[in-house]
Amino acid sequence: MREKTHDPVRAPIRFRTIWISDVHLGTTGCQAQRLLEFLRKTESDTLYLVGDIIDGWQLKRRWYWDQSHNNVVQTVLKKAKKGTKVIFVPGNHDEAVRQFIDLDFGGIRVRDELIHTTVQGKRMLVLHGDRFDGVISCAKWLAYVGDNLYTMILKWNQWLNSWRARAGLPYWSLSQYLKLKVKNAVSYISSFENALAAEAKRRGLDGVICGHIHKPEIREIDGITYCNDGDWVESLSALVEDYAGELRLVTWQEIVMPHQSAKHQKEEELCVSPS
Repeated sequence: MREKTHDPVRAPIRFRTIWISDVHLGTTGCQAQRLLEFLRKTESDTLYLVGDIIDGWQLKRRWYWDQSHNNVVQTVLKKAKKGTKVIFVPGNHDEAVRQFIDLDFGGIRVRDELIHTTVQGKRMLVLHGDRFDGVISCAKWLAYVGDNLYTMILKWNQWLNSWRARAGLPYWSLSQYLKLKVKNAVSYISSFENALAAEAKRRGLDGVICGHIHKPEIREIDGITYCNDGDWVESLSALVEDYAGELRLVTWQEIVMPHQSAKHQKEEELCVSPS
């Protein structure tokens, strides 16, 4: 009788904690299929959904809901049912959910913000971050205008990456490139990061974990660990904590592509193995 062996292709990567945000389900720019692949290739004790998971702003203007978007929701609900602690911290695009703060739905806990303690004892403030965005706080109409322009850039980005895929080139984000090259955008990002770090320091915490600006980052700011988990429109990234308490950023490419490579290699080995 043949002994069963562990199949590395099928085994998900396990973390103590995963943070994802800015998925923007309900928009054509949402990379739902890639997020679905990521969710299926990872497991965690706790999964934080750090805002803008569903884009209520865009859904009000135009209804769009692909089957892959539904699959993401079902996968998260399934994780909650199987024992993963799922915490949803609403953002500005899904701000309608804020009326349900401190309630639980289908195993998903809705919280405005909270403090996460790592294995190493670091106390991290977890929130979406939109309340520290001057544009959102002081001129919401301007945020809506910017959102429309951003949606247009994302469409260009889709066309560009369709061409790059046909040419055998890897995924590249036009919007991320523009953010890093435009002086005002760089200044805005820096101001946002500094404001969040200052808030964590004011509360006597060790760090802050947020989303909102679609720029994955881990860095020290005045003795505070600032973490942004990125998004699933441009960077396809998440923040994770391993069982040693280390925080790091991971991407869809890092988590999913090795599995696909291993799967293809295994299929090739089966094809050439003698019968």
